[in-house]
Amino acid sequence: MSKVGKVFWISLAISAIFVVWGVAAPKNLEYISNEAQSFLTSQFGWFYIVSVAIFLVFSIYLIFSRFGHMRLGKEGEKPEYNRITWFAMLFSAGMGIGLIFWGAAETLAHYAAPPEAEAESIEAAKNALRYSVFHWGLQTWAVYTVIALAIAYFKFKRGAPGLISSTFEPLIGERTKGWIGNVIDIIAVFATIFGVATSLGLGASQIAGGLSFISDIKNNFTTQFIIIIIVTILFMASAWSGIGKGIKWLSNANIVLAVLLLLLTLFLGPTQFILNTFIATMGSYVESLPSLSFQTGSFNDNFNGWIQSWTIFYWAWFIAWSPFVGTFIARVSKGRTVREFVIGVLFIPTIFCAFWFIVFGGSSLFQEINGINTGLTDLAQEETLFGLFEGMPMSSVLTIIALFLISTFFITSADSATFVLGMQTTNGSLNPSNKIKMIWGIIQAATASVLLATGGLNALQTASIVSAFPFAFILLFMVVALVMAMNEDLKKEKSSKSKN
Repeated sequence: MSKVGKVFWISLAISAIFVVWGVAAPKNLEYISNEAQSFLTSQFGWFYIVSVAIFLVFSIYLIFSRFGHMRLGKEGEKPEYNRITWFAMLFSAGMGIGLIFWGAAETLAHYAAPPEAEAESIEAAKNALRYSVFHWGLQTWAVYTVIALAIAYFKFKRGAPGLISSTFEPLIGERTKGWIGNVIDIIAVFATIFGVATSLGLGASQIAGGLSFISDIKNNFTTQFIIIIIVTILFMASAWSGIGKGIKWLSNANIVLAVLLLLLTLFLGPTQFILNTFIATMGSYVESLPSLSFQTGSFNDNFNGWIQSWTIFYWAWFIAWSPFVGTFIARVSKGRTVREFVIGVLFIPTIFCAFWFIVFGGSSLFQEINGINTGLTDLAQEETLFGLFEGMPMSSVLTIIALFLISTFFITSADSATFVLGMQTTNGSLNPSNKIKMIWGIIQAATASVLLATGGLNALQTASIVSAFPFAFILLFMVVALVMAMNEDLKKEKSSKSKN
């Protein structure tokens, strides 16, 4: 069994208490969670917005800064993977249950209940696509850029353990190995648990929604819970038997199926409309990015409520999800320069995500506006994607591909996330034991089940917002620590060159 310490045992104990709390007193957990969410979004919504804006500005600054040439590794060390393979890995990191769940649902939600324009108007349709791209664009990937860059820099250039606390060495020195470092890592563990649980909960509800849409199976908690159990068993079987090739095969299958689903939707749908809309929406997004980044709706209560429900939820979810995605990106980026890393991580996935949302969101709007498949806006969010396919040729094929894709994302996300949790709780071990991974797999499944049982999608949103709040502070301090480390190393680099 991998070496475990205080971070593992404390994290495990608190996680178990949360699960027991949810089982024994679900109403009390729901009430306390909702109160915490209401307080954080109303009093600190601005904090999430400003924090994510800082991450984006900092990321763009790094591209043009004097740190751009510095390498994530020793001097002269070459990248582990060629650019095409690396881009493919970034592409896979950008894919997830969230894209499948919200691809069509978010755009239609903004169209039916826009923050500003008249509902179901052409203006609302344009804004709906722009907001979807905004929520899954540069801001999202700036969060991942910051944490992934910090982990990669300290791991590969300075030889530090792959822990969140290790990136704080320039700020607190040896105390990263003491109780302060333990607190940082425990907060990171909980951000990861709730961020991943949110995705697993979305996946379970969408699989149940799809089955309900095409059969007599009811989309309720019982169905969702059975889905979580089945996926957990599949993951456990893989982890216990050490079938790494199976998960690797599924990961590759994810990419193939996602691209296949994207292209089929593009070419079976209103292709010309989608391509024209993509160009127009990207222009609108770039033009309005500064104002979108700092909107709080302070003079409009409805707009403010919309921002709390959508933008702040997303920023919190991505912050909570960032230790998972950041660790993955860091692991595959050894040898890249800071400039190359930031350009690749910030822009490549953003373009793909934008295209994804415009293909699925644009197709949904086209069907709704042109009367091809009216009633899409009346469907539950987890059923919207399947409603879209119903109005297209080969609907059964598209639905089967989507259900299989969600399922494989579910399994591979659980596997990857338990690896990251195992790594975070075993002092950065790159090979946490299967027992450790299985413990965190059970905790993740139990957490997702408890959240679904105590409030469904609202509870998933609440968990992300609450868990991300303390971790946002860690990310902000991580920016400071990273700049300090790069300054120190740049001075050493210049001093070494001058001596030679």
